[in-house]
Amino acid sequence: MKILMIGGTGTISSAITRQLAAAGHDLWLLNRGNRKDEVPENVKQVIADIDDEETVIRQLGDDTFDAVCEFIGFLPSQVERDIRLFSSRTRQYVYISSASAYNKPARSHVITEGTALANPYWQYSRDKISCEELLMKAYREKGFPVTIVRPSHTYCERGVPVSVHGPKGSWQVLKRMMEGKPVLVHGDGSSLWTLTWNEDFARGFIGLLGNPKAIGEAFQIMSDEQLTWNQVYESVAQALGVECHLYHVSSSFLAAVCPDEYDLTGNLLGDKAVSVVFDCTKLKRAVPGFCATTRFDEGVRRCVSHLLSHPELQVEDPDFDTWCDRVIEVLEAAKKAL
Repeated sequence: MKILMIGGTGTISSAITRQLAAAGHDLWLLNRGNRKDEVPENVKQVIADIDDEETVIRQLGDDTFDAVCEFIGFLPSQVERDIRLFSSRTRQYVYISSASAYNKPARSHVITEGTALANPYWQYSRDKISCEELLMKAYREKGFPVTIVRPSHTYCERGVPVSVHGPKGSWQVLKRMMEGKPVLVHGDGSSLWTLTWNEDFARGFIGLLGNPKAIGEAFQIMSDEQLTWNQVYESVAQALGVECHLYHVSSSFLAAVCPDEYDLTGNLLGDKAVSVVFDCTKLKRAVPGFCATTRFDEGVRRCVSHLLSHPELQVEDPDFDTWCDRVIEVLEAAKKAL
C-alpha cells in the first residue's frame, strides 16, 4: 500500500512507521523533520508544516494514497484542513482520537466504541470529540472515507507511564523511587487502568489500513490486561530494583492544588482516576488474530533499561519534586492536627 502518515515519529506512530517500513509498504511521512534520523531508510520524508497548505500541495504534487493517517490533529480546524487537502487524494483517512473522549464519569466500567462521548473535565478530549463529529459528518454527507481510532494509554521505551507527574515527564517520579522517597498516587490506587505497548498497538492499527470494514467506523486498540495503579507503580519499582513507597492522595485534591501546567483535572478526573475495562471485540472482528502480547511488567522493564542507558532522557523536574514533598507535608500536618 501507498501510505502517508502525518507525524510518524511519536510514541504511537513510530512503531507503526517501523512495522510498515519493514513490511515493504510505500510509506511517506509528512512532518517537520525533527526526528528524521530515526526514520527507516526506505521511508520517503516530506519535510513541511502541515498547516502550510500551499507548500504541502506543492510537495505532494499529483500523488494519491491508499491511506492517510493523522497523528497530530487535535483541533477541529486541523481536521477541516485535512478534509480540504485529502478528500480527492486518499481511499482512507485514519484519525487518531482518544479513549479519554468517552463519557466521564463512565456509566459503565466496560467501554465499547458505542459508549457515549462526553468529557466535562478535559478540553483536549472535548476537542477530539468535535474532530470526530466533523469527520463523521463529512463521511455521511460527502463520503469522506474516515476511520477513527481511539487509543488509551500507549507507551514506549522513551518514558515510563505513571499517573501523577510534572510537565517534564515521568523521570522525576522514578528518581524519587530510587531515592527512597514516597511517590504520589491518585485515590487509593485501586482503580483499573490499561497500558498498551506501542508495538502491540501498531499491529492492530495496521490491520485497519486498506480494510473495507473500517470505513465509517471507530475502533479502540488496547491490551486486554487490566492493572490497578498500585500494581503499575509496583511494577515500575520492581523494574528499578527498589522498594515502592506509595502515598495516596484524593484525585480531586491533587487536581485542586496542582499548578496549572500539570493539568491534573484533565489527566486524572477526566481520564486516569476512572476505572475502565476496554472491550476490543469490534477490532478483533475486523482484524482477526489481533492480540496484545506485551505484559506491562515486561514492557516497563524495557522502558527502565532504555531510560537508564540514555541520560539525555533523564529530564529532572525539581519544581515537581518540591511540590510532591509539599503535598505530603501538608497532608501529614493535617493528620496530626486532627
